[in-house]
Parts: sequence; structure tokens; C-alpha cells
Amino acid sequence: MEALNLRLFDWLNAPLQAPHLELDLAYTLAIYAIYLVPLLMIVGWLRRDPTRQRLALQALLACVLALGVNEVIALLWQHPRPFVISVGHTYLDHAPNSSFPSDHMTIISTVAITLLLSRDRRRLGVAFAAIALGIAWSRVYLGVHFPLDMLGAVGVSVIVASTVALTADRYLPTLHTLARAIHRRLFGPLIARGWLPE
Repeated sequence: MEALNLRLFDWLNAPLQAPHLELDLAYTLAIYAIYLVPLLMIVGWLRRDPTRQRLALQALLACVLALGVNEVIALLWQHPRPFVISVGHTYLDHAPNSSFPSDHMTIISTVAITLLLSRDRRRLGVAFAAIALGIAWSRVYLGVHFPLDMLGAVGVSVIVASTVALTADRYLPTLHTLARAIHRRLFGPLIARGWLPE
């Protein structure tokens, strides 16, 4: 398995003289695309639609739980990043922590799967799945992850997002009520002036 991982990495990793256009695209996807996740959650929350608010909360909870699973995996099995074992070419600074599974890929794919499991947000889920593929490529291309780090992240995302979706009816109404109360408490003056929805 590790031999396949290294072979795929060699195929996807940027060459020594990587084209500037490809590097710019990879940087954009690897660094900035992840900010679409909090943006989506904030917009979903502020739309005043309880269904969208609950979906935003569901995605947030799934992401937190999935990242928790990643932490446990990293504690049990430390997998070095490519630059730590002097493999390939690295174009992005990163801490030399465990590479498996990728947190970036876990977050974006957890949101994508949450949206795909929702009846009325599947198109948005497809869009986020496409962004997830771009992030996966970019972080391998820039030399901070192996391909199996991405597959591991998708595996964690599928399990956690599906579990959260299947059990949502049990906790989501209470969580939604609590989140709305906190929202009103924190942003009461802005809500009173009409700057934020209630």
C-alpha cells in the first residue's frame, strides 16, 4: 500500500521547475478554498430559514467530530509528511506533524457529504465535492500530503457525516434552539437595529 502511495505521489507532485500558473492555482486551492466552508455556514445561518440553519449546524457538528477522529488517528499512528522523509518537491510551508488523514480534505469533504445527503442541497454538494478534489490535488501537488492522506480523510468524512445525518432528528432541534438563543444573546443590539436577522 505504501508503495502505491509513493507511486501516486510521484505522479501528482509538482516537478522541480513547476509552471507558475499551476503553482498559483494550487496555492489558491490549498490555502484559500477552505474558507468557503465557514462562509457557507455563516450564509446558511443568516438566511432566517430554519432548514438551512439546521443544515449549517449539522455540517459544523460533523466537521468538529471528524477533526476529532483525525486527532485520535494521528495519536495512534504518526505518518510523516513527504518533506519529512525527503520525498518529492515541496512548495508550501507546513508543520512536520502527521499527514494522515488530511484535515483540509476532511473539512471540505465532510461538508460536501453533508450537502449531498440533504435532499434540496445536492447541487451545492456536488460543487463542494469538486472543490474537495481540487484541494486534494493541490496539497499533494505542493508536496505536503500523500494521496492516501486524502482517501483516509474521505473515509473519515463519509463515516462521520453519515452518522451525524442519520441521528440528526434526535439532536438537531435542541441544538438549533440553543444556537438561536446564543445568537440572540450575543448579537441582540445588532438584531434590534435590523443589521442581523433574528
